[in-house]
Amino acid sequence: MMGCRWSVLAGLLLSGCAALPGNGGEHPDAAELRGQVVPSRYIAQALGLEGDADDELLAGKQQVVVGAALEDAWWSVFGSADIDALVRRALARNRSLNAARHTLAQAEELVTAERGLHAPEVDLAAGAGRERYGAQALGGTPPRPPFGYVSVGPRVRYALDLGGGVDHAVERQLAFAERERQQLRAAALAVSGNTVTRLLRSAALRDEIALVEGLIELDREEIALANAGLAAGGLTRLDVAAAEGMLAADAARLPDLRQELALDLDALAVLLGEAPADAALPDIGLAQLTLPRRLPLSLPSELAQRRPDIRAAEAELREALAAVGIARANLYPRITLSAGYGQQAASPGKLFSAGASAWSLAGELVAPLFDGGRRRAQHQASAMGLRASAARYQQTVLAAFGQVADALQSLDYGTQRLAALDAACAASSEQLELMRRSQREGQASRRQVLAAERNQRLARLAQQRALGQRYLDSAQVMLALGGGDGDALAVTADGLSGH
Repeated sequence: MMGCRWSVLAGLLLSGCAALPGNGGEHPDAAELRGQVVPSRYIAQALGLEGDADDELLAGKQQVVVGAALEDAWWSVFGSADIDALVRRALARNRSLNAARHTLAQAEELVTAERGLHAPEVDLAAGAGRERYGAQALGGTPPRPPFGYVSVGPRVRYALDLGGGVDHAVERQLAFAERERQQLRAAALAVSGNTVTRLLRSAALRDEIALVEGLIELDREEIALANAGLAAGGLTRLDVAAAEGMLAADAARLPDLRQELALDLDALAVLLGEAPADAALPDIGLAQLTLPRRLPLSLPSELAQRRPDIRAAEAELREALAAVGIARANLYPRITLSAGYGQQAASPGKLFSAGASAWSLAGELVAPLFDGGRRRAQHQASAMGLRASAARYQQTVLAAFGQVADALQSLDYGTQRLAALDAACAASSEQLELMRRSQREGQASRRQVLAAERNQRLARLAQQRALGQRYLDSAQVMLALGGGDGDALAVTADGLSGH
């Protein structure tokens, strides 16, 4: 009879295994799914600023150095203690980063929980009850009166991982934790990038406001000269109205600039985890910063290892691959072994007396025979999810290369724009100097000098805007490349190291 039972169990096990899909290359691995050919360049054309670190042709000019490594604290290239202090404050105090750190810690604890499924489950069971057996349950013997019982003892339960479901579950949770870690790194990079960007913008806006205020002073002097000329009969009311119109136009620039500055400062305070009314922020201009002369440009083959969003997408891909393994393991039979030992008695006083010991050994096999196609559909659904994750990974890589290309294009064309504005500013400065000389020689009026000075101020304002954009473009290149990859952005569940 016992041999017949084991034959039935073996037959169920074999029938369940025979129904499984083959594993012979049905689903490709993560490397095949990534399927991304890395280009040799970020953009098709050569950059005008591209060169080696010792390139004499670019000496004194900003250049990108291909293959150079970024600093751990990438923002240090601006040579500002204020930027360094603010970024470190933001990384330490930003509330979104703190939430992401706790989420990572949660994911890492769940890895430990999944690994615990490999170990037997041991618990201590205690119970008490009262029962009455029916006459048929006793095989026709005289019925037994109701009785009470108590029991206590350890129990052991262990599930055999025939299909590798537990291993795949651990792999999936590890991949999820890695994705959370890379998302935390991406959030840290975004916080540092936004902090630097807001500070650079506010510095450039302060300089622009100062230049516009200088223009307004010139306009007021022009109005005074026009009124004096009108009183002397040398000018008309039209000349006064023109001067007043220039003052009104220049004065109208200030509210927008001051609003932009206020918005940047408010956003900067929030990044620091502080209320805008309470934040202590530095009052600096671009003159207190250093435009980086050499920007490191990592190789295209290194981009996937540097950018946290790409690494997060890769972790998601591994997570989806593990989900396929879990769905496949659910098609296998499940065997569970259990054992128990304890003390049982009809009353608590006899619980630990001689003869109260009891034990049990049991095994259970559950093989899927028919479930309406549910498990197979889940397996196919996980396979489709894997393909979707692969497509998202590939799109993330393409978008990353696009962002680097855009940043490099902006930097390259910004160089040309700034060079043209530098030339225009130099020409207007020369014109102003010549006009002042003519005034000293009695060949030009003060109003003509003011007009030349106004043109020179307008040229400087355009030049200042281009220079501010130059700082921003420099930061965007380093952010697109993934920022630093050292202690300054090293992320653990407890926070960022070094803070």
